[in-house]
Amino acid sequence: MPTVSYSTASSSGGCRFMFQSALPAINSPNFIRIRTHFQSDRLCMHRLALVNGDRKARGTTVRMALVDERLTTSQNFTEPPRILAYDLVQGALVKWRWKEDKSVPDTPTAVLLHGILGSGKNWGTFARRLAHEFPTWQFLLVDLRCHGDSASLKKRGPHSVASTASDVLKLVGQLRLTPRVLVGHSFGGKVVLSMVEQAAKPLPRPVRAWVLDATPGKVRAGGDGEDHPRELISFLRTLPKVVSSKREVLNALIKEGFSNDVAQWVITNLRPTGPSCSSFSWTFDLDGISQLYQSYEDTNLWNFVENLPRGVHVNFLKAERSLHRWALEDLQRIHAAEELASEEGGGVEMHVLEDAGHWVHTDNPDGLFRILSSSFQFLRA
Repeated sequence: MPTVSYSTASSSGGCRFMFQSALPAINSPNFIRIRTHFQSDRLCMHRLALVNGDRKARGTTVRMALVDERLTTSQNFTEPPRILAYDLVQGALVKWRWKEDKSVPDTPTAVLLHGILGSGKNWGTFARRLAHEFPTWQFLLVDLRCHGDSASLKKRGPHSVASTASDVLKLVGQLRLTPRVLVGHSFGGKVVLSMVEQAAKPLPRPVRAWVLDATPGKVRAGGDGEDHPRELISFLRTLPKVVSSKREVLNALIKEGFSNDVAQWVITNLRPTGPSCSSFSWTFDLDGISQLYQSYEDTNLWNFVENLPRGVHVNFLKAERSLHRWALEDLQRIHAAEELASEEGGGVEMHVLEDAGHWVHTDNPDGLFRILSSSFQFLRA
């Protein structure tokens, strides 16, 4: 089932768009990545072959709806600042509409957030699977501040859970999306909680938040022999910013005692510095990430979870073989919040993903899919 992705926000004065229609049905999802800002409305219209009204574009099946309908004669415009890099993965039945067309309802949207040292592409395969199963939905995959393609967008400090959540809220506002489901893994789980907390009011329709293998409070490191994010970040900061090969970094990580799986994952964040691929540099900002991880450890959102606003349902998912321990007091407190939330019109629920470590979407994607699917079935458009 086809899907579509965008990687950057577009100009408010020219090619700014909201929804894209489905591409012809094929066996596997299809991606269109738009990375370049065109320098005039005319050029933008030509390159994207936008459809105006009921007229069909020639030579392409891509349709887009303009959010800001301005005259196409303007040659100069001011781009709004890019907030974060992102991909938008759409199901085959996602409908597009003009800004003022109220006959087509808002597309149900889910936001998927990665953990420390990750990027939105971590969710790519899983998001395509969701879009195939729930073709009226779209899925926003975000590169959080200091990570992935967002690392080049210099952000003011502090680099924290709260400021990261604010970034994502600004992004969905700029894209004029109203997410119904928020999914965050590890650090991204606390960001999801902070997003809902910053909304600070009863929400007009049900919002389901998923916190994957993270608790609202204390971050507990794994046991002996397991990989520790703080130590991993510290070690990466000792390496040169530019290296001659990925194998060099891989060997250094394994020699330092990190697992092969983690080492292989980390080097996916190395990007060639030139066309010859003779050297590589990190896609992330390690100094900023170090601050983010410290905030992840320091941020305590228990009070919010125990006093949820109406319209919010928070789901915690514990990986059965998690690298990060869940203390008995965490489980007891979540179960207590379940009872309290049901009385107050909110919702808290606890889930356990069997046969999975901390990397839930790669260790047991089938089990995770079954558990998360309840949100999209419950809120099916």
